[in-house]
Amino acid sequence: MNDPVLDAAGATGHPYQVVECDPDLADTAAFCEAYGFGLDQSANAIVVVGKSDPRIYVACLVLATTRLDVNGAVRRRLGVKKASFASADETIDLTEMTIGGVTPYGLPAGMPLWIDARVMDVEQVIVGGGSRDRKLLVPPASLAALPGAEVVDDLAKPAG
Repeated sequence: MNDPVLDAAGATGHPYQVVECDPDLADTAAFCEAYGFGLDQSANAIVVVGKSDPRIYVACLVLATTRLDVNGAVRRRLGVKKASFASADETIDLTEMTIGGVTPYGLPAGMPLWIDARVMDVEQVIVGGGSRDRKLLVPPASLAALPGAEVVDDLAKPAG
């Protein structure tokens, strides 16, 4: 069976490990607590919409210890007056992935992927696996090797 997420992970030429998880524990904090991963080695993929005509979408990847700077860095990079998180429905429509399982692997062709530079400092990072029942443990270089990926300084701010 064809799996676009695992196909995309394999196409980077870097190793990856599938980590099965209980779908009820897919949200980052619950997953990390249940499966023994640190928030500092977990990254969230977030789809952002630039509110222009037509709407512009970008996937952003930030460590769980940070928060995406949607109204600053992302909005400026998109060149729009307003930007926000895409709704759960928009995210599903665009990526065919549910919140809690969104991954940088297997994104729609042409969707940019902006990776906060802090993600690149982690030895191994855990990211969504395309569905709520799995995650992928990967080296950050695998993420940077994805089509449309760009590492961006200060895409996120420290949380808190």
